[in-house]
Amino acid sequence: MIRALLIGQEPAAALGYEYVREAPFEAVVIGSLTISQLLRFREESVLEALAEGKPVYLYTPGLPQSPRNRELGASLTAAQRELKNWGVLFTDGGRKKLITAQEARLLRSAGQRPGPGAVLTPLAKEIMEGTK
Repeated sequence: MIRALLIGQEPAAALGYEYVREAPFEAVVIGSLTISQLLRFREESVLEALAEGKPVYLYTPGLPQSPRNRELGASLTAAQRELKNWGVLFTDGGRKKLITAQEARLLRSAGQRPGPGAVLTPLAKEIMEGTK
């Protein structure tokens, strides 16, 4: 099983990772964030993982609820957009798991295939097909 650094609380949905609190890890899962954490997000381990090209997932049910204050809501939306721009992948823990190129390489080297309903990035698809 792929080891993922867990930030915040463990997601209610099974995302297919073994959660750890320290290195080594192959991915990062952000299970929950408070309003202030989202607005000032600068988690060093997440930024390093992104810089190294490791997949980082944000479990969307763990995000703070939209406030009634319109300006604060706009700031939260902007903070989420910034995370997406950095390459953080948002997931709701549904049946469809996104398979990145790195995960495809690990699966292929282990002789495994992605689970049913998995969504592969274009490069991951090429890796699984053996063309990369």
